[in-house]
Amino acid sequence: MQETVKLKSVDGVVYTVDRKVLEQSVLLKNMMTDIGDDISEIPIPNVQSNVLRKVLDYCEHHKNDPLNAAGEDSSNRAKSNEISTWDQKYLQVDQEMLFEIIMTANYLDIKSLLEVGTRAVANLIKNKTPEEIRKTFNIVNDFTPEEEAQIRREHEWAQDR
Repeated sequence: MQETVKLKSVDGVVYTVDRKVLEQSVLLKNMMTDIGDDISEIPIPNVQSNVLRKVLDYCEHHKNDPLNAAGEDSSNRAKSNEISTWDQKYLQVDQEMLFEIIMTANYLDIKSLLEVGTRAVANLIKNKTPEEIRKTFNIVNDFTPEEEAQIRREHEWAQDR
């Protein structure tokens, strides 16, 4: 069995990666299992090289983390709301890159990265008002004051009291 596999980003950059690193991706693990040693290069459509490199950095760092049979992180870290120091530093990127990482983790089915990425987004909006959230994500409020009041009335049960 080959020790490494080549991944090719949408912009043509090829990365040679250890199979163990790639096994964090359910999609890639299944591809390698199904195709076997005949696999020489896996194209990763719609993922730019800078994003793929960042995702591979995450996988390289976490390649020895305990995984259960479903490929999910079985540690308590995955169940808590805390983000490890390394992961916090890793996720100190601009919003566009953060969302690209999350979308790539979803596409490649890397559960632990998807979880930590979405947790980082949740932390960005935690304890913020709708106006602050709009400002954070550059969202234009297209509700009229009447529509907004109606929505608040309909969802009163979800408001902090």
